[in-house]
Amino acid sequence: MLNDVDLDILWNKARSQNGWNDKQVEESLIYKLYDLLKMAPTAANSCPARFVFITSPDAKNKLKKSLSEANIEKSMTAPVVVIIAYDVAFHNKLPQLFPHTDAKSWYEGNDAKIKEVAMMNATLQGAYLMLAARSVGLDCGPMGGFDNAVLDAEFFPNGENKSIFICGLGYGDSEKVFDRLPRLDFVDACKIL
Repeated sequence: MLNDVDLDILWNKARSQNGWNDKQVEESLIYKLYDLLKMAPTAANSCPARFVFITSPDAKNKLKKSLSEANIEKSMTAPVVVIIAYDVAFHNKLPQLFPHTDAKSWYEGNDAKIKEVAMMNATLQGAYLMLAARSVGLDCGPMGGFDNAVLDAEFFPNGENKSIFICGLGYGDSEKVFDRLPRLDFVDACKIL
């Protein structure tokens, strides 16, 4: 079991960031967090998420075109902004990722199932990304608040991937964190049967 300090890093004291300290993220940390998140489970080991780590001014300007006003400053000042997307043809990699059966055939010709499975599992992988980032010492600022069609046209012009959400990564400015909002108690959200 993780100790209380580790649980605080991942859960109890982790906060969604709205502003960033002026400290760059080492590229090696991006590789390290991916190497952690890729080990987490997805349905049939499908791994449909695709991640675009935006660090350069040019890429940030492309991103800015899609952002709502409320997300511009915190995205432009984040050392890294990650696009979490899903691969619309993730099933083509199943012979490699799930080789003991013909899992690719489960999806071929079924666009609705492809989208449902890809979106659900890529969203999970986005959550894994945030936990992996926290575990290597980074803070996270997940966001909606952007125009998916504009973002996808900029970063995925061939339609091969579809964006789900974005997430700032870096070292958060504690002065810009909002007060923690309430959460539901166990009895309001859970049942044990």
